[in-house]
Amino acid sequence: MEQLVIRSIAAGLLILLGMLVGTWATTGHFRPLLDAEQDQVANCKAARDNLAGLATEQGKALGDLVLAANTRQAAAEQAVSEARASAELDYAAANRLQQERTGGDQCAAAALIIDKELQL
Repeated sequence: MEQLVIRSIAAGLLILLGMLVGTWATTGHFRPLLDAEQDQVANCKAARDNLAGLATEQGKALGDLVLAANTRQAAAEQAVSEARASAELDYAAANRLQQERTGGDQCAAAALIIDKELQL
């Protein structure tokens, strides 16, 4: 009976020793691989955060460009409207000059029409 207990204890110690050696060997083999993967994960997270920041910045810049383009378009439309209104007065005056009939020297007639238009 005593021999059975000693053999059981010896078998338990051998199993425990095998577990310890297996754990040590596994840790020695997989720890560098795990560290490398964790470094790669950290690098990927940093790159993702950097890209997210750049995308946010680019979106803001694009929004600013759209607002600036809308402002320029509104200013251009207003300038065209003002130019059109100004041109209508000049066009009407030119039509009046063309429609008036005067006789004699063309230079004198043109000078007379221009003086009349300018109220001189």
